[in-house]
Amino acid sequence: MSTPQKALFNWSSGKDSALALYKTLQNSDFKIEYLLTSVNKQYQRISMHGIRVELLQEQAQSIGIPLKILEVPEMPTMEVYEKVMTETLTELKQDGITHSIFGDIFLEDLRQYRENQLAKIGLKGVFPIWKIPTRDLIEEFISLGFKTIVVCVNEKYLDKSFVGRIIDQDFINDLPENVDVCGENGEFHTFTFDGPIFSKPIDFEIGEIVYRKYEKPEKQDSSNTACDSNDETAFDFGFWYCDLIHK
Repeated sequence: MSTPQKALFNWSSGKDSALALYKTLQNSDFKIEYLLTSVNKQYQRISMHGIRVELLQEQAQSIGIPLKILEVPEMPTMEVYEKVMTETLTELKQDGITHSIFGDIFLEDLRQYRENQLAKIGLKGVFPIWKIPTRDLIEEFISLGFKTIVVCVNEKYLDKSFVGRIIDQDFINDLPENVDVCGENGEFHTFTFDGPIFSKPIDFEIGEIVYRKYEKPEKQDSSNTACDSNDETAFDFGFWYCDLIHK
């Protein structure tokens, strides 16, 4: 039997990460040494998801895999983001890491970007749930006993009533036809708090629901942010966030 290859897992705290991690843990080809998560340095919350670091740390402890936090400024330029990521991955490579695992499903340009950046460092990307139909994924996720709560919605696709809801069949049935059931186009983000990868559920209470709209970067910088979108209207819409408080 071959020795498992050392890998890091890019952990977002949400459902796609949870299912991809579950599948990777069933794969004897890899041994996950670390969870790696990007955190907004100013607010100490997971980028885009808005989850407090304390809850992220609770997840990692329950999963039983060491956590590495990648601190980035809000709306970093690509240069800043790539510099921090390269430094972190280069450091982890010294521990024998050869692979970086992601929960991406079907965004081709994002996968290509990740693979190109990893190749510069000498790492390989792994995508355990790539191209699996999202309806199949969400049904498997629920059937395995995972539980996840919607913590952020993009108002372009969903209204305030969807944030703070647990994803179940009723939630899926209520989604508009133009919204992917896994939110793969950025329609919503989640926090997974129970399931087969956890030794115990993550204990939290729901705090306030807040609305936030991001300012569009200056024109000369608008194509150079790590949060950039090809959609010219991306900054016309805001986000509803549901704050989760560690108990």
